[in-house]
Amino acid sequence: MKKLTLRVNAADNIIVALSELSKGTEVDVEGQSITLVENIPAKFKFAQQDFAKGDALIMYGVQIGVANEFIAKGAKITIDNISHATEKATIKDQFDYSWNPPLVNTEQYFQGYHREDGKVGTRNVWLVMPLVFCENRNILAIQKALEPYLQPKKQHNEQLASLIAQAKSGDVADQILSTEFALSDSAPDFVKPFENVDGVKYLTHHAGCGGTRADGERLCRLLVGYLMNPNVGGATILSLGCQNAQVSLFKEVLEQMAPGLNKPVYIHEQQQSKSEKEFLAAAIKSTIAGLSKINKIQRKPAPVSDLVIGMECGGSDGFSGLSANPLLGRVADRIVALGGSAILAEFPELNGVEQNIIDRCINKTDAESFQAMMKAYGDEAEAKGSGFAANPSPGNIRDGLVTDAMKSAGAAKKGGEAPIVEVLDYTEQVTKKGLSLVCTPGNDVESTTALVGSGATVVLFSTGLGTPTGNPATPVLKVSSNSEMSNRMQDIIDFDAGTIISGVDTLDTAADRLLQQIINVASGTAAKAEVLQQDDFIPWRRDLSL
Repeated sequence: MKKLTLRVNAADNIIVALSELSKGTEVDVEGQSITLVENIPAKFKFAQQDFAKGDALIMYGVQIGVANEFIAKGAKITIDNISHATEKATIKDQFDYSWNPPLVNTEQYFQGYHREDGKVGTRNVWLVMPLVFCENRNILAIQKALEPYLQPKKQHNEQLASLIAQAKSGDVADQILSTEFALSDSAPDFVKPFENVDGVKYLTHHAGCGGTRADGERLCRLLVGYLMNPNVGGATILSLGCQNAQVSLFKEVLEQMAPGLNKPVYIHEQQQSKSEKEFLAAAIKSTIAGLSKINKIQRKPAPVSDLVIGMECGGSDGFSGLSANPLLGRVADRIVALGGSAILAEFPELNGVEQNIIDRCINKTDAESFQAMMKAYGDEAEAKGSGFAANPSPGNIRDGLVTDAMKSAGAAKKGGEAPIVEVLDYTEQVTKKGLSLVCTPGNDVESTTALVGSGATVVLFSTGLGTPTGNPATPVLKVSSNSEMSNRMQDIIDFDAGTIISGVDTLDTAADRLLQQIINVASGTAAKAEVLQQDDFIPWRRDLSL
Protein backbone atom coordinates (compact mmCIF):
# COMPACT_ATOMS: atom_id res chain seq x y z
CA MET A 1 0.00 0.00 0.00
CA LYS A 2 1.36 3.43 -0.97
CA LYS A 3 2.42 5.58 1.97
CA LEU A 4 0.25 8.73 2.16
CA THR A 5 2.11 10.84 4.72
CA LEU A 6 5.54 11.34 6.24
CA ARG A 7 6.72 12.62 9.59
CA VAL A 8 10.32 13.56 8.83
CA ASN A 9 11.64 13.73 12.40
CA ALA A 10 10.30 12.33 15.67
CA ALA A 11 10.16 15.87 17.09
CA ASP A 12 8.02 17.25 14.22
CA ASN A 13 4.50 18.54 14.77
CA ILE A 14 3.61 19.05 11.09
CA ILE A 15 3.21 16.22 8.58
CA VAL A 16 3.99 15.98 4.85
CA ALA A 17 1.34 14.80 2.38
CA LEU A 18 3.04 12.45 -0.09
CA SER A 19 0.03 12.52 -2.43
CA GLU A 20 -3.18 14.51 -2.89
CA LEU A 21 -5.37 14.06 0.21
CA SER A 22 -9.03 15.08 0.35
CA LYS A 23 -10.90 16.85 3.13
CA GLY A 24 -12.36 14.31 5.55
CA THR A 25 -9.69 11.69 4.85
CA GLU A 26 -8.53 9.93 8.00
CA VAL A 27 -4.79 9.31 7.94
CA ASP A 28 -2.66 7.31 10.32
CA VAL A 29 0.55 9.04 11.41
CA GLU A 30 2.65 6.62 13.43
CA GLY A 31 -0.41 5.31 15.26
CA GLN A 32 -2.15 8.68 15.60
CA SER A 33 -5.37 9.15 13.67
CA ILE A 34 -5.82 12.58 12.06
CA THR A 35 -8.90 13.66 10.11
CA LEU A 36 -8.06 16.29 7.49
CA VAL A 37 -10.21 19.41 7.77
CA GLU A 38 -9.38 20.60 4.23
CA ASN A 39 -7.82 19.34 1.01
CA ILE A 40 -4.05 18.87 1.29
CA PRO A 41 -2.15 18.97 -2.02
CA ALA A 42 0.80 16.64 -2.45
CA LYS A 43 4.04 18.11 -1.00
CA PHE A 44 2.17 20.40 1.40
CA LYS A 45 2.14 19.99 5.16
CA PHE A 46 -0.71 19.73 7.64
CA ALA A 47 -1.00 20.21 11.39
CA GLN A 48 -0.50 17.17 13.58
CA GLN A 49 -2.12 19.06 16.49
CA ASP A 50 -4.04 22.21 17.24
CA PHE A 51 -1.79 25.30 17.25
CA ALA A 52 -2.55 28.50 19.14
CA LYS A 53 -1.32 31.82 17.83
CA GLY A 54 2.39 32.09 18.62
CA ASP A 55 3.05 28.33 18.84
CA ALA A 56 6.23 26.99 17.23
CA LEU A 57 5.97 24.68 14.21
CA ILE A 58 8.66 21.99 13.99
CA MET A 59 9.91 20.11 10.89
CA TYR A 60 13.19 18.25 10.38
CA GLY A 61 13.47 18.53 14.17
CA VAL A 62 13.94 22.34 14.07
CA GLN A 63 11.61 25.33 14.29
CA ILE A 64 10.50 26.39 10.81
CA GLY A 65 7.81 28.90 11.71
CA VAL A 66 5.32 30.30 14.19
CA ALA A 67 1.51 30.20 13.98
CA ASN A 68 -0.08 33.52 12.98
CA GLU A 69 -3.50 32.35 14.13
CA PHE A 70 -5.26 29.29 15.48
CA ILE A 71 -4.52 26.29 13.22
CA ALA A 72 -6.72 23.24 13.62
CA LYS A 73 -5.36 19.71 13.69
CA GLY A 74 -5.53 18.38 10.11
CA ALA A 75 -5.41 21.87 8.52
CA LYS A 76 -3.05 22.85 5.69
CA ILE A 77 0.06 24.84 6.58
CA THR A 78 0.17 27.92 4.34
CA ILE A 79 1.98 31.21 3.88
CA ASP A 80 -1.05 32.88 5.51
CA ASN A 81 -1.32 30.94 8.75
CA ILE A 82 2.40 30.74 9.67
CA SER A 83 5.40 33.07 9.54
CA HIS A 84 9.13 32.41 9.26
CA ALA A 85 10.76 31.92 12.67
CA THR A 86 13.91 30.16 13.89
CA GLU A 87 15.68 29.32 17.11
CA LYS A 88 18.83 31.23 18.11
CA ALA A 89 22.08 29.31 17.61
CA THR A 90 24.92 29.33 20.14
CA ILE A 91 28.58 28.34 19.97
CA LYS A 92 29.66 25.84 22.59
CA ASP A 93 33.12 25.46 24.09
CA GLN A 94 33.46 21.82 23.05
CA PHE A 95 33.90 20.83 19.40
CA ASP A 96 33.69 17.06 19.50
CA TYR A 97 31.28 16.26 16.67
CA SER A 98 31.52 12.65 15.55
CA TRP A 99 29.93 10.79 12.68
CA ASN A 100 29.87 7.32 11.20
CA PRO A 101 31.26 7.47 7.65
CA PRO A 102 29.46 5.22 5.18
CA LEU A 103 31.19 2.04 4.03
CA VAL A 104 32.57 2.71 0.54
CA ASN A 105 34.58 0.95 -2.12
CA THR A 106 37.90 2.80 -2.16
CA GLU A 107 38.90 1.25 -5.51
CA GLN A 108 36.87 3.69 -7.60
CA TYR A 109 38.45 5.80 -10.33
CA PHE A 110 37.51 8.31 -13.00
CA GLN A 111 39.33 9.39 -16.14
CA GLY A 112 40.50 12.96 -15.52
CA TYR A 113 42.93 15.66 -16.62
CA HIS A 114 45.95 15.81 -14.30
CA ARG A 115 47.26 19.36 -13.80
CA GLU A 116 50.76 20.37 -12.76
CA ASP A 117 49.57 21.54 -9.33
CA GLY A 118 48.34 18.03 -8.51
CA LYS A 119 44.64 18.75 -9.03
CA VAL A 120 42.57 16.66 -11.44
CA GLY A 121 39.88 18.08 -13.71
CA THR A 122 36.79 16.42 -15.13
CA ARG A 123 36.91 18.69 -18.20
CA ASN A 124 39.59 20.44 -20.28
CA VAL A 125 38.04 23.70 -21.48
CA TRP A 126 39.38 27.00 -22.78
CA LEU A 127 37.68 30.14 -21.47
CA VAL A 128 37.17 33.40 -23.35
CA MET A 129 36.08 35.93 -20.72
CA PRO A 130 35.82 39.70 -20.19
CA LEU A 131 37.05 41.84 -17.32
CA VAL A 132 34.10 44.17 -17.94
CA PHE A 133 30.63 44.00 -19.50
CA CYS A 134 31.69 46.45 -22.24
CA GLU A 135 33.49 43.51 -23.87
CA ASN A 136 30.46 41.18 -24.01
CA ARG A 137 29.80 42.02 -27.64
CA ASN A 138 33.42 41.20 -28.55
CA ILE A 139 33.21 37.90 -26.67
CA LEU A 140 30.21 36.99 -28.83
CA ALA A 141 32.03 38.16 -31.97
CA ILE A 142 34.89 35.76 -31.18
CA GLN A 143 32.37 32.98 -30.59
CA LYS A 144 30.69 33.68 -33.92
CA ALA A 145 34.05 33.55 -35.70
CA LEU A 146 35.37 30.40 -34.04
CA GLU A 147 32.33 28.23 -33.43
CA PRO A 148 31.77 27.03 -37.04
CA TYR A 149 35.27 25.52 -36.93
CA LEU A 150 35.18 24.17 -33.38
CA GLN A 151 31.59 23.02 -32.83
CA PRO A 152 29.23 20.68 -34.74
CA LYS A 153 26.88 22.58 -37.05
CA LYS A 154 23.18 21.89 -36.70
CA GLN A 155 21.47 20.36 -39.68
CA HIS A 156 19.37 22.60 -41.88
CA ASN A 157 15.79 22.54 -40.52
CA GLU A 158 13.41 22.23 -43.47
CA GLN A 159 10.38 22.99 -41.28
CA LEU A 160 11.94 26.26 -40.16
CA ALA A 161 12.83 27.21 -43.73
CA SER A 162 9.22 26.52 -44.72
CA LEU A 163 7.86 28.69 -41.88
CA ILE A 164 10.10 31.60 -42.89
CA ALA A 165 9.03 31.31 -46.54
CA GLN A 166 5.41 31.20 -45.39
CA ALA A 167 5.87 34.33 -43.25
CA LYS A 168 7.25 36.28 -46.23
CA SER A 169 4.11 35.56 -48.24
CA GLY A 170 1.78 37.89 -46.31
CA ASP A 171 -0.37 38.21 -43.20
CA VAL A 172 -0.33 34.56 -42.14
CA ALA A 173 0.56 34.79 -38.43
CA ASP A 174 -2.43 32.69 -37.25
CA GLN A 175 -1.67 30.02 -39.85
CA ILE A 176 1.98 29.89 -38.75
CA LEU A 177 1.00 29.56 -35.07
CA SER A 178 -1.16 26.53 -35.87
CA THR A 179 1.52 24.82 -38.01
CA GLU A 180 3.28 21.80 -36.50
CA PHE A 181 6.93 22.60 -35.86
CA ALA A 182 9.83 21.03 -33.93
CA LEU A 183 13.47 21.93 -33.49
CA SER A 184 15.93 19.36 -34.76
CA ASP A 185 18.47 18.10 -32.22
CA SER A 186 20.50 16.06 -34.67
CA ALA A 187 23.86 17.18 -36.04
CA PRO A 188 26.06 15.97 -38.88
CA ASP A 189 29.22 13.97 -38.27
CA PHE A 190 31.87 16.30 -37.00
CA VAL A 191 35.49 15.62 -36.10
CA LYS A 192 36.76 17.85 -33.31
CA PRO A 193 39.93 19.64 -34.39
CA PHE A 194 41.27 19.42 -30.81
CA GLU A 195 40.37 15.93 -29.63
CA ASN A 196 41.50 16.46 -26.00
CA VAL A 197 39.68 19.77 -25.54
CA ASP A 198 36.13 19.59 -24.22
CA GLY A 199 35.16 22.97 -25.58
CA VAL A 200 35.79 26.69 -25.85
CA LYS A 201 33.46 28.53 -23.48
CA TYR A 202 32.50 32.18 -23.93
CA LEU A 203 31.62 33.94 -20.68
CA THR A 204 29.65 37.18 -20.53
CA HIS A 205 28.50 39.12 -17.47
CA HIS A 206 27.36 42.55 -16.25
CA ALA A 207 30.16 43.33 -13.81
CA GLY A 208 33.61 44.92 -13.82
CA CYS A 209 32.61 48.59 -13.69
CA GLY A 210 29.84 50.91 -12.51
CA GLY A 211 29.71 49.22 -9.12
CA THR A 212 31.96 49.42 -6.09
CA ARG A 213 35.72 48.93 -6.29
CA ALA A 214 35.22 45.95 -3.98
CA ASP A 215 32.92 44.32 -6.54
CA GLY A 216 35.59 44.85 -9.20
CA GLU A 217 38.12 43.06 -7.04
CA ARG A 218 35.65 40.25 -6.28
CA LEU A 219 35.09 39.79 -10.02
CA CYS A 220 38.86 39.44 -10.54
CA ARG A 221 39.00 36.90 -7.71
CA LEU A 222 36.15 34.94 -9.26
CA LEU A 223 37.80 34.89 -12.70
CA VAL A 224 41.12 33.82 -11.18
CA GLY A 225 39.21 31.09 -9.33
CA TYR A 226 37.98 29.83 -12.70
CA LEU A 227 41.53 29.83 -14.03
CA MET A 228 42.62 27.82 -10.98
CA ASN A 229 39.84 25.26 -11.44
CA PRO A 230 41.43 22.05 -12.81
CA ASN A 231 38.64 21.84 -15.40
CA VAL A 232 40.14 24.91 -17.11
CA GLY A 233 43.19 24.58 -19.35
CA GLY A 234 43.70 28.29 -20.04
CA ALA A 235 41.97 31.51 -21.07
CA THR A 236 41.75 34.48 -23.40
CA ILE A 237 40.82 37.60 -21.43
CA LEU A 238 39.41 40.82 -22.90
CA SER A 239 39.72 44.19 -21.22
CA LEU A 240 38.41 47.57 -22.35
CA GLY A 241 41.01 49.51 -20.36
CA CYS A 242 39.19 52.09 -18.22
CA GLN A 243 37.06 49.81 -16.02
CA ASN A 244 37.25 49.15 -12.26
CA ALA A 245 38.49 45.61 -12.87
CA GLN A 246 41.81 46.75 -14.31
CA VAL A 247 44.29 44.37 -15.93
CA SER A 248 46.79 45.37 -13.25
CA LEU A 249 44.27 44.42 -10.53
CA PHE A 250 43.57 41.09 -12.24
CA LYS A 251 47.30 40.31 -12.40
CA GLU A 252 47.75 41.31 -8.78
CA VAL A 253 44.92 38.96 -7.69
CA LEU A 254 46.30 36.20 -9.93
CA GLU A 255 49.72 36.45 -8.27
CA GLN A 256 48.11 36.51 -4.84
CA MET A 257 45.76 33.55 -5.35
CA ALA A 258 47.75 31.41 -7.78
CA PRO A 259 51.44 32.30 -7.76
CA GLY A 260 53.29 30.40 -10.45
CA LEU A 261 50.10 29.19 -12.18
CA ASN A 262 51.37 27.35 -15.24
CA LYS A 263 48.44 27.70 -17.62
CA PRO A 264 48.37 29.73 -20.85
CA VAL A 265 46.60 33.06 -20.28
CA TYR A 266 46.38 35.75 -22.98
CA ILE A 267 45.15 39.24 -22.05
CA HIS A 268 44.04 41.77 -24.69
CA GLU A 269 43.10 45.41 -23.99
CA GLN A 270 40.94 47.13 -26.57
CA GLN A 271 41.96 50.71 -25.77
CA GLN A 272 45.56 49.75 -26.60
CA SER A 273 44.65 48.39 -30.05
CA LYS A 274 44.51 50.21 -33.40
CA SER A 275 41.05 48.92 -34.28
CA GLU A 276 38.38 46.51 -33.14
CA LYS A 277 39.16 44.28 -36.10
CA GLU A 278 42.82 44.05 -35.09
CA PHE A 279 41.83 43.54 -31.43
CA LEU A 280 39.53 40.60 -32.27
CA ALA A 281 42.04 39.05 -34.66
CA ALA A 282 44.70 39.02 -31.93
CA ALA A 283 42.29 37.46 -29.43
CA ILE A 284 41.23 34.75 -31.90
CA LYS A 285 44.83 33.98 -32.79
CA SER A 286 45.84 33.58 -29.14
CA THR A 287 42.82 31.38 -28.46
CA ILE A 288 43.84 28.98 -31.21
CA ALA A 289 47.43 29.02 -29.94
CA GLY A 290 46.17 28.18 -26.45
CA LEU A 291 44.07 25.32 -27.77
CA SER A 292 47.13 23.80 -29.37
CA LYS A 293 48.82 23.82 -25.94
CA ILE A 294 46.03 22.32 -23.85
CA ASN A 295 45.25 19.70 -26.51
CA LYS A 296 48.44 17.90 -25.42
CA ILE A 297 46.92 16.77 -22.11
CA GLN A 298 44.91 13.52 -22.09
CA ARG A 299 42.54 11.84 -19.67
CA LYS A 300 44.17 9.41 -17.23
CA PRO A 301 42.87 7.41 -14.24
CA ALA A 302 42.44 9.29 -10.97
CA PRO A 303 40.94 8.19 -7.63
CA VAL A 304 37.51 9.53 -6.66
CA SER A 305 39.30 11.34 -3.81
CA ASP A 306 40.45 13.88 -6.43
CA LEU A 307 36.86 15.01 -7.10
CA VAL A 308 35.45 18.26 -5.68
CA ILE A 309 31.65 18.08 -5.67
CA GLY A 310 29.53 21.23 -5.34
CA MET A 311 26.02 20.85 -3.85
CA GLU A 312 23.31 23.12 -5.23
CA CYS A 313 19.51 23.31 -5.40
CA GLY A 314 17.11 25.40 -7.43
CA GLY A 315 13.43 25.36 -8.31
CA SER A 316 12.81 23.43 -5.08
CA ASP A 317 9.47 21.83 -4.28
CA GLY A 318 7.90 20.21 -1.23
CA PHE A 319 9.69 16.93 -1.96
CA SER A 320 13.19 18.41 -2.44
CA GLY A 321 14.03 18.13 1.26
CA LEU A 322 12.73 14.56 1.39
CA SER A 323 14.35 12.96 -1.66
CA ALA A 324 16.81 14.89 -3.85
CA ASN A 325 18.53 16.96 -1.14
CA PRO A 326 19.03 14.06 1.32
CA LEU A 327 20.28 12.01 -1.64
CA LEU A 328 22.89 14.67 -2.43
CA GLY A 329 23.83 14.56 1.25
CA ARG A 330 24.38 10.80 1.11
CA VAL A 331 26.60 11.26 -1.95
CA ALA A 332 28.52 14.08 -0.21
CA ASP A 333 29.17 11.74 2.72
CA ARG A 334 30.41 9.05 0.32
CA ILE A 335 32.75 11.52 -1.41
CA VAL A 336 34.14 12.62 1.98
CA ALA A 337 34.52 8.99 3.12
CA LEU A 338 36.50 8.33 -0.08
CA GLY A 339 38.88 11.18 0.78
CA GLY A 340 37.36 13.72 -1.62
CA SER A 341 35.88 17.19 -1.16
CA ALA A 342 32.29 18.40 -1.06
CA ILE A 343 31.02 21.99 -0.88
CA LEU A 344 27.79 23.26 0.69
CA ALA A 345 26.83 26.85 -0.16
CA GLU A 346 23.68 29.06 -0.33
CA PHE A 347 23.90 30.78 3.08
CA PRO A 348 20.33 32.21 2.99
CA GLU A 349 19.18 28.59 2.82
CA LEU A 350 21.01 27.67 6.02
CA ASN A 351 18.87 30.11 8.00
CA GLY A 352 17.26 28.14 10.82
CA VAL A 353 19.73 25.26 10.82
CA GLU A 354 22.71 27.29 12.07
CA GLN A 355 22.98 25.21 15.25
CA ASN A 356 23.49 22.01 13.29
CA ILE A 357 26.13 23.69 11.11
CA ILE A 358 27.94 25.19 14.10
CA ASP A 359 27.94 21.87 15.97
CA ARG A 360 29.49 20.12 12.94
CA CYS A 361 32.45 22.53 12.62
CA ILE A 362 35.69 20.91 13.71
CA ASN A 363 37.03 24.10 15.29
CA LYS A 364 35.69 27.19 17.01
CA THR A 365 37.23 29.62 14.50
CA ASP A 366 35.17 28.19 11.64
CA ALA A 367 32.01 28.16 13.78
CA GLU A 368 32.55 31.83 14.64
CA SER A 369 33.26 32.68 10.98
CA PHE A 370 30.04 31.00 9.89
CA GLN A 371 27.98 32.75 12.53
CA ALA A 372 29.53 36.13 11.68
CA MET A 373 28.97 35.69 7.93
CA MET A 374 25.35 34.69 8.47
CA LYS A 375 24.73 37.70 10.72
CA ALA A 376 26.42 40.13 8.33
CA TYR A 377 24.47 38.73 5.37
CA GLY A 378 21.18 38.80 7.26
CA ASP A 379 21.78 42.34 8.58
CA GLU A 380 22.58 43.59 5.08
CA ALA A 381 19.41 42.00 3.73
CA GLU A 382 17.36 43.66 6.48
CA ALA A 383 19.00 47.02 5.79
CA LYS A 384 17.95 46.74 2.14
CA GLY A 385 14.33 46.19 3.17
CA SER A 386 14.38 42.45 2.63
CA GLY A 387 15.68 39.53 4.68
CA PHE A 388 16.15 35.78 4.66
CA ALA A 389 12.40 35.39 5.24
CA ALA A 390 11.87 36.65 1.66
CA ASN A 391 14.03 33.88 0.17
CA PRO A 392 11.35 31.37 -0.95
CA SER A 393 10.35 32.07 -4.55
CA PRO A 394 6.73 32.11 -5.78
CA GLY A 395 7.39 28.65 -7.26
CA ASN A 396 8.67 27.36 -3.91
CA ILE A 397 5.58 28.67 -2.13
CA ARG A 398 3.18 27.22 -4.71
CA ASP A 399 4.74 23.82 -4.10
CA GLY A 400 4.56 23.81 -0.33
CA LEU A 401 7.74 25.56 0.88
CA VAL A 402 6.06 28.37 2.78
CA THR A 403 8.88 29.73 5.00
CA ASP A 404 12.60 30.20 4.50
CA ALA A 405 13.30 28.07 7.57
CA MET A 406 11.27 25.19 6.09
CA LYS A 407 13.12 25.56 2.80
CA SER A 408 16.46 25.85 4.60
CA ALA A 409 15.94 22.78 6.75
CA GLY A 410 15.41 20.72 3.60
CA ALA A 411 18.12 22.49 1.57
CA ALA A 412 20.75 21.87 4.27
CA LYS A 413 20.28 18.13 3.80
CA LYS A 414 22.55 18.47 0.73
CA GLY A 415 25.46 18.69 3.18
CA GLY A 416 24.94 15.20 4.60
CA GLU A 417 26.33 14.44 8.05
CA ALA A 418 30.10 14.87 7.60
CA PRO A 419 32.09 17.25 9.82
CA ILE A 420 32.73 20.74 8.39
CA VAL A 421 36.47 21.19 7.82
CA GLU A 422 36.52 24.84 6.68
CA VAL A 423 34.24 27.86 6.27
CA LEU A 424 35.09 30.07 3.28
CA ASP A 425 33.92 33.44 2.03
CA TYR A 426 32.87 34.06 -1.59
CA THR A 427 35.71 33.31 -4.09
CA GLU A 428 37.93 31.64 -1.46
CA GLN A 429 39.37 28.32 -2.61
CA VAL A 430 38.66 24.87 -1.19
CA THR A 431 41.98 23.61 0.12
CA LYS A 432 41.01 20.77 2.46
CA LYS A 433 39.57 17.32 1.93
CA GLY A 434 36.14 16.89 3.50
CA LEU A 435 33.01 19.07 3.65
CA SER A 436 33.53 22.83 3.22
CA LEU A 437 31.09 25.74 3.41
CA VAL A 438 31.29 28.60 0.92
CA CYS A 439 29.29 31.81 1.41
CA THR A 440 27.09 32.35 -1.65
CA PRO A 441 23.60 33.70 -2.27
CA GLY A 442 20.68 31.33 -2.70
CA ASN A 443 20.22 32.41 -6.32
CA ASP A 444 20.78 29.26 -8.40
CA VAL A 445 23.12 30.58 -11.06
CA GLU A 446 25.07 32.97 -8.82
CA SER A 447 25.67 30.14 -6.35
CA THR A 448 26.60 27.58 -9.03
CA THR A 449 28.98 30.15 -10.55
CA ALA A 450 30.57 30.62 -7.11
CA LEU A 451 30.91 26.88 -6.42
CA VAL A 452 32.94 26.43 -9.59
CA GLY A 453 34.97 29.53 -8.77
CA SER A 454 35.92 27.91 -5.45
CA GLY A 455 37.03 24.69 -7.12
CA ALA A 456 34.04 22.40 -7.81
CA THR A 457 34.82 20.00 -10.67
CA VAL A 458 31.30 18.47 -10.69
CA VAL A 459 28.10 20.12 -9.44
CA LEU A 460 25.08 18.15 -8.22
CA PHE A 461 21.95 20.27 -8.60
CA SER A 462 18.65 19.16 -7.05
CA THR A 463 15.39 20.53 -8.41
CA GLY A 464 11.71 19.89 -7.84
CA LEU A 465 10.22 22.25 -10.42
CA GLY A 466 12.87 21.90 -13.14
CA THR A 467 15.63 24.25 -14.25
CA PRO A 468 18.11 24.07 -17.14
CA THR A 469 20.99 25.68 -15.17
CA GLY A 470 24.50 24.71 -16.28
CA ASN A 471 28.02 26.09 -16.09
CA PRO A 472 30.72 26.79 -18.71
CA ALA A 473 33.58 25.06 -16.87
CA THR A 474 31.99 22.29 -14.82
CA PRO A 475 29.34 19.65 -15.60
CA VAL A 476 26.10 20.20 -13.65
CA LEU A 477 24.01 17.08 -13.01
CA LYS A 478 20.33 17.79 -12.41
CA VAL A 479 18.65 15.55 -9.81
CA SER A 480 14.84 15.67 -9.69
CA SER A 481 12.93 15.37 -6.43
CA ASN A 482 9.91 13.75 -8.08
CA SER A 483 9.40 11.32 -10.94
CA GLU A 484 6.59 13.24 -12.63
CA MET A 485 8.86 16.18 -13.38
CA SER A 486 11.75 13.89 -14.32
CA ASN A 487 9.60 12.10 -16.89
CA ARG A 488 8.21 15.34 -18.26
CA MET A 489 11.56 17.18 -18.53
CA GLN A 490 13.86 14.36 -19.60
CA ASP A 491 16.00 16.70 -21.69
CA ILE A 492 17.29 18.54 -18.59
CA ILE A 493 17.11 15.92 -15.80
CA ASP A 494 20.07 13.56 -15.31
CA PHE A 495 18.83 11.51 -12.33
CA ASP A 496 15.41 10.79 -10.82
CA ALA A 497 15.30 10.84 -7.01
CA GLY A 498 11.51 10.49 -7.09
CA THR A 499 12.06 6.74 -6.76
CA ILE A 500 12.84 7.45 -3.09
CA ILE A 501 9.37 8.94 -2.59
CA SER A 502 7.70 6.01 -4.39
CA GLY A 503 9.69 3.46 -2.38
CA VAL A 504 11.49 1.94 -5.38
CA ASP A 505 14.84 3.14 -3.95
CA THR A 506 16.27 3.76 -0.52
CA LEU A 507 18.56 6.75 -0.07
CA ASP A 508 21.51 4.36 -0.06
CA THR A 509 20.64 2.44 -3.23
CA ALA A 510 19.96 5.72 -5.05
CA ALA A 511 23.25 7.18 -3.73
CA ASP A 512 25.20 4.21 -5.06
CA ARG A 513 23.68 4.71 -8.52
CA LEU A 514 24.20 8.48 -8.48
CA LEU A 515 27.84 8.10 -7.44
CA GLN A 516 28.45 5.83 -10.43
CA GLN A 517 26.80 8.40 -12.70
CA ILE A 518 29.07 11.09 -11.26
CA ILE A 519 32.11 8.94 -12.06
CA ASN A 520 30.84 8.48 -15.63
CA VAL A 521 30.31 12.23 -16.10
CA ALA A 522 33.67 13.02 -14.49
CA SER A 523 35.20 10.68 -17.08
CA GLY A 524 33.68 12.56 -20.01
CA THR A 525 30.03 11.52 -20.38
CA ALA A 526 28.04 14.68 -21.05
CA ALA A 527 25.55 15.98 -18.49
CA LYS A 528 22.21 17.15 -19.91
CA ALA A 529 23.11 20.83 -19.36
CA GLU A 530 26.26 20.29 -21.45
CA VAL A 531 24.25 18.72 -24.26
CA LEU A 532 22.02 21.82 -24.20
CA GLN A 533 25.13 24.07 -24.06
CA GLN A 534 23.66 25.73 -20.97
CA ASP A 535 26.68 27.81 -19.93
CA ASP A 536 25.33 30.09 -17.19
CA PHE A 537 27.72 32.51 -15.48
CA ILE A 538 26.58 35.28 -13.08
CA PRO A 539 29.01 36.92 -10.66
CA TRP A 540 27.57 37.91 -7.27
CA ARG A 541 27.44 41.68 -6.79
CA ARG A 542 27.48 41.82 -3.00
CA ASP A 543 25.37 44.96 -2.67
CA LEU A 544 22.54 42.48 -2.20
CA SER A 545 21.52 39.26 -3.89
CA LEU A 546 19.25 36.71 -2.28
